[in-house]
Amino acid sequence: MIDEIVLATGNKGKVKEFAGLLHGIAGKITGLGDLESPPEVVEDGETFMENALKKARAIAEYSGKPALADDSGLAVDALDGRPGVYSARYAGEKATDGENIDKLLGELGDAQNRKARFVCFLALVTPEGQETVVSGECEGVILSERRGSGGFGYDPVFYLPEYGKTMAEITPDLKNRISHRARAAEKLARILREEPSGT
Repeated sequence: MIDEIVLATGNKGKVKEFAGLLHGIAGKITGLGDLESPPEVVEDGETFMENALKKARAIAEYSGKPALADDSGLAVDALDGRPGVYSARYAGEKATDGENIDKLLGELGDAQNRKARFVCFLALVTPEGQETVVSGECEGVILSERRGSGGFGYDPVFYLPEYGKTMAEITPDLKNRISHRARAAEKLARILREEPSGT
């Protein structure tokens, strides 16, 4: 077991989520809020993997502890994989979730092919430079209008055919089992359990 993993995020909700997802793998999961003046990492990579690795490397070097970073977003087939790494700022740097959804639906128009997937890349980097990268995906379809009040981001228009609901309509418990982030974390946990040193 790893004594402590620093999650490269200031989001307390995400820290709590990963603490559950990686239970038994790390003695403690902390976030950037537990570090003194952590560095600002500019996410300027062209892929989810580049951004995740960049954040994890910077925080591992700064903290002297294993660091875990994720980068995730929405990839839509009819839009050639957009919004991709720009998912959070698709309609502009300060865009709200609603503005991003509006731009997405506007670009899709009445396209017949509305297949999409949420993608997550997780990077775990140790201070010694050992790097582990995994990814997870959740397949769905983009609806033409919002449904549900849960979740965040593109969840209200991301429809899960096998459940007959959008990501914003399912329970948080189910989302934490089937989401792209949960699937990536599951892969990472499996890898770490198989390593005798736990690092």
